[in-house]
Amino acid sequence: MPESEKAASNETSYVVKKGERIPRKPQGEYAEAESLKHAISRDGFLGTAMDDKNQYGPVSMMILLLIVATVTGLGLKLLS
Repeated sequence: MPESEKAASNETSYVVKKGERIPRKPQGEYAEAESLKHAISRDGFLGTAMDDKNQYGPVSMMILLLIVATVTGLGLKLLS
Protein backbone atom coordinates (compact mmCIF):
# COMPACT_ATOMS: atom_id res chain seq x y z
CA MET A 1 0.00 0.00 0.00
CA PRO A 2 1.56 3.35 -1.01
CA GLU A 3 2.24 6.00 1.63
CA SER A 4 -0.46 8.35 0.30
CA GLU A 5 -3.12 5.66 0.71
CA LYS A 6 -1.93 4.89 4.26
CA ALA A 7 -2.12 8.57 5.18
CA ALA A 8 -5.60 8.88 3.67
CA SER A 9 -6.87 5.88 5.61
CA ASN A 10 -5.58 7.30 8.94
CA GLU A 11 -7.23 10.71 8.53
CA THR A 12 -9.99 11.59 10.97
CA SER A 13 -12.91 13.74 9.93
CA TYR A 14 -13.34 16.73 12.21
CA VAL A 15 -16.63 18.48 12.87
CA VAL A 16 -17.00 22.27 13.09
CA LYS A 17 -20.24 23.30 14.78
CA LYS A 18 -21.94 26.64 14.26
CA GLY A 19 -20.26 29.43 16.22
CA GLU A 20 -17.03 27.45 16.77
CA ARG A 21 -13.67 27.90 15.12
CA ILE A 22 -11.80 24.86 16.36
CA PRO A 23 -12.84 21.53 14.82
CA ARG A 24 -13.78 18.71 17.19
CA LYS A 25 -12.60 15.12 16.94
CA PRO A 26 -15.29 12.46 17.08
CA GLN A 27 -15.64 10.87 20.49
CA GLY A 28 -13.81 7.61 21.03
CA GLU A 29 -15.33 4.40 22.26
CA TYR A 30 -16.49 4.52 25.88
CA ALA A 31 -18.02 1.85 28.10
CA GLU A 32 -18.78 1.93 31.83
CA ALA A 33 -16.81 -0.45 34.05
CA GLU A 34 -17.76 -1.95 37.40
CA SER A 35 -14.42 -1.22 39.11
CA LEU A 36 -10.89 -0.11 38.37
CA LYS A 37 -9.77 -3.75 38.33
CA HIS A 38 -12.50 -4.61 35.81
CA ALA A 39 -11.61 -1.56 33.68
CA ILE A 40 -7.92 -2.48 33.54
CA SER A 41 -8.60 -6.15 32.81
CA ARG A 42 -11.04 -5.29 30.01
CA ASP A 43 -9.41 -2.24 28.36
CA GLY A 44 -5.82 -2.57 29.56
CA PHE A 45 -3.94 -0.09 31.72
CA LEU A 46 -2.78 2.15 28.87
CA GLY A 47 -6.17 2.01 27.16
CA THR A 48 -7.81 3.16 30.37
CA ALA A 49 -5.22 5.83 31.15
CA MET A 50 -4.42 7.24 27.72
CA ASP A 51 -7.57 6.65 25.68
CA ASP A 52 -10.23 7.25 28.40
CA LYS A 53 -12.17 4.16 27.40
CA ASN A 54 -14.08 4.18 30.71
CA GLN A 55 -14.75 6.35 33.76
CA TYR A 56 -11.51 5.30 35.46
CA GLY A 57 -9.29 7.15 32.98
CA PRO A 58 -8.32 10.00 35.35
CA VAL A 59 -7.57 7.59 38.21
CA SER A 60 -5.36 5.38 36.08
CA MET A 61 -3.67 8.51 34.65
CA MET A 62 -2.71 9.55 38.20
CA ILE A 63 -1.33 6.06 38.85
CA LEU A 64 0.66 6.28 35.61
CA LEU A 65 1.97 9.70 36.68
CA LEU A 66 3.13 8.26 40.02
CA ILE A 67 4.88 5.36 38.25
CA VAL A 68 6.65 7.65 35.76
CA ALA A 69 7.64 10.12 38.52
CA THR A 70 9.02 7.30 40.67
CA VAL A 71 11.05 5.82 37.83
CA THR A 72 12.34 9.28 36.87
CA GLY A 73 13.24 10.10 40.48
CA LEU A 74 15.05 6.81 40.94
CA GLY A 75 16.92 7.30 37.68
CA LEU A 76 18.02 10.78 38.66
CA LYS A 77 19.04 9.60 42.14
CA LEU A 78 21.10 6.73 40.72
CA LEU A 79 22.83 8.99 38.19
CA SER A 80 23.77 11.67 40.74
